[in-house]
Amino acid sequence: MAAAFIQQSGLSVPRTELFSGSFFFGKKPCGYAYLTRKLKPASPAVIRCAAVAPSPSPFTNVSHVLASENDGRVYNFAAGPATLPAAVLKKAQAELYNWRGCGMSIMEMSHRGKEFLSVIQKAEADLRSLLRIPEDYAVLFVQGGATSQFSAVPLNLCSPEDTADYIISGAWSDKSLKEAKKYTQAKAIWNGKSSKYVNLPSEGDYELTPGAKYVHVCTNETIHGVEFKHYPSPQDGAVLVADMSSNFCSKPIDVSKFGLIYAGAQKNIGPSGVTIVIVRRDLVGNAQSITPVMLDYTIHEKNKSLYNTPPCFGIYICGLVFEDLLAQGGLESVEKKNTEKAQLLYDAIDESNGFYQCPVEKSVRSVMNVPFTMETPELEAKFLSEASAQGMVQLKGHRSVGGIRASIYNAMPKAGVEKLVALMKSFKSRHTCE
Repeated sequence: MAAAFIQQSGLSVPRTELFSGSFFFGKKPCGYAYLTRKLKPASPAVIRCAAVAPSPSPFTNVSHVLASENDGRVYNFAAGPATLPAAVLKKAQAELYNWRGCGMSIMEMSHRGKEFLSVIQKAEADLRSLLRIPEDYAVLFVQGGATSQFSAVPLNLCSPEDTADYIISGAWSDKSLKEAKKYTQAKAIWNGKSSKYVNLPSEGDYELTPGAKYVHVCTNETIHGVEFKHYPSPQDGAVLVADMSSNFCSKPIDVSKFGLIYAGAQKNIGPSGVTIVIVRRDLVGNAQSITPVMLDYTIHEKNKSLYNTPPCFGIYICGLVFEDLLAQGGLESVEKKNTEKAQLLYDAIDESNGFYQCPVEKSVRSVMNVPFTMETPELEAKFLSEASAQGMVQLKGHRSVGGIRASIYNAMPKAGVEKLVALMKSFKSRHTCE
């Protein structure tokens, strides 16, 4: 294996002995190191380095590769930044030093050069294919996270005197409302706070404001684990605006039902630093005069997301993720896999006779973020400790709600969920009398 590493790297190592071994961070093995030891050559050893550009090849879908395949990887259940597809990480690794023979890394090239233009253009084309985005919608790659869109949305779609309706289904939609109130007459038409955000409204549970410019929803609340299965139907010219950060590209959607969709990349489609905005073109061009240039959709659409230096490497990774999703058969196939994973986990909770409890109403349980609790915080701490020892990390619930939360985004292998369920069953059998 070490020899293969040397050969692929283009290194000539005469009269050396290669050996490998685990290296450790603290007390935990973190991977393997490949070392060389001189064998007392008669003349000084010479190492010649030759840069070897990886040859272009079609994207190979290997997302089924298990995270624990002898490479020190864990099952990462973090809510975001979150686990990425193995195929994507390995391809990025192979292309990191010399991107497709151009002589430089993706992180070094000009964002206006032909190389990066091909990256961002293909990323947009693949995303359009995945979501079947109509041509009258612009796709923007911006920065600032979804939180920056809490301001950008009202600034671009409303005047200070206009009204906007918000459905408050959890912490993130609550934050979006607070920010929108700075720039327009935003108000909550439904708020689930009194019930601790464990359910969602039906259309009869709220009243839309006549003349409102838009209705805003967070389609999946990462912290509380509630997910819209059906969306509101705005009236009288209002449009539907959605924060889709934590279930973006997890299932097919009808983009034409929305005026604007935004999503931070770090849940399902890439690393932190990239935010995607999908906006109907007729909604662009009416930003308030106080709108900062970096929040003005007109600027980003006119400049094709290249007004300033974008997060190039992050966009590149998003593009690889889009390729991977297409290689899996598109979002219909992805949705089926996600549903199967979520069902496994929810079945383990529901069949535990109350040992594990999910507070969320069954009809609106999230497919992406599964929260559950046990009888005591001490028991939960024991569970988290055992999970970590078995290579399952980032399962602790959000600091605002506690408990346990398993985020099982697109890139979480079914094997990871199966391993978690196995621990849940074993742990229950050993602690039912405590």
